[in-house]
This record gives sequence, C-alpha cells and structure tokens, in this order.
Amino acid sequence: MKFISTAALALLTAAPAFAADIVLDFETPTSFASIAEFYNGGTDSAGAMGVAKGVSFGLDALTVRNDDGVGPYFANAPTPVGAMAPVGTDATMNVALGFINGISFYYASSQFVAEGVNVYTGLNGTGELLASFNLVKNAKSGTCGLDYCHFDRMTSTFEGVAHSVTFGKAAGLAGFDNIAITAVPEPTTALLLSLGVAGLFVARRRA
Repeated sequence: MKFISTAALALLTAAPAFAADIVLDFETPTSFASIAEFYNGGTDSAGAMGVAKGVSFGLDALTVRNDDGVGPYFANAPTPVGAMAPVGTDATMNVALGFINGISFYYASSQFVAEGVNVYTGLNGTGELLASFNLVKNAKSGTCGLDYCHFDRMTSTFEGVAHSVTFGKAAGLAGFDNIAITAVPEPTTALLLSLGVAGLFVARRRA
C-alpha cells in the first residue's frame, strides 16, 4: 500500500498546479496580429506558435508590442512589452473548458466605456452575464508622452462557470494586460486527482 499512498500524495501535491491562475501577459504574440489560437496551443494570425492554456481570442483582439520597431505605444503596464488591443466587436476571449471564481486584468482607456468588459457563461458573449466592468478614462493619468501612460487593475468575483469575456465595446479606446483567470481543470486531470485522493484514502484505511 506504500506505492498507492506515495502516488496519491504526489497527485495531491500537484493539485494546486491543476487549478493555478492563468495569466495572459501578451509579451510574445506578434505585434498587430490577431491573437487567435496563440494561447490555445495554436498560432496567432501571423503564424507565431503559442502555448496551450485553453484560451482563444476573436480576430479583433490584437497584440501590440513596444519592441516592434514602430512603438512604443504604452507605458507603465504590469508587463512592459505587449498588451491586448481590441479593434472591433470580435474581440472576445473564449475558454472552452470554462473558468471559475473571478477575473482580474489591467487596463488603460482613453474614454469612459460603460460595460466595456463583460463576462458570460457561454462562449462568444452568450448566456448569463456574470460580471461587468465600466472603464474610466485613465490612460493619460501618468506622465510618459504616449497616449496610454497609466494602467489600473480591475477584479471581480462571481459564482458559476464562465466561458467568455467580451472586450468589443472598448474597441479603439482601451488596452489590456495581465488578464488572470482560474481555469476549470481538464476532465482527465480531474479524474487523476480523484483517483489519487481515493488511493490515499484506501491506503490509510489499510495501514
């Protein structure tokens, strides 16, 4: 039973990684390309290969990078190189497996935008509205000589499982950085964790 106990304990030790926050910092997608499947194990619209985080974006969600040879475009963001810029209504973030507990992000906005960011239970901005954010005019609050010199953090908690976040109402008006969510574990991961807990319980009973 020692083997079962050790395996179960290892799974339990790894459990926090299964539910760890995903932070999208936009430091590596291509500047002025659609983020698309870059954070879903695919590529952005320029063909740059990304990482598998289970998050995809509509084609109107672009990355802007200060190091692309034309910038800089912003300053004082939580990460210095890249940010997400919505340029149209198809600037939606989808998480197929869903995310829970809440969401946080940093933003800079050149205008007040009512309900500029919205969180929904369904994909592509459908289903029940779980959270909504008004964006205040804050982009020039800092001093940097650029149009976007200041980023504020916003956060909200909610009950239930969310699957999408819309940024389209802020198209052409705001930039976003360090979007943080807690993703729902993949079914296989949840099953392995359950088996680990069961194995640990059995091992303790037989000890």
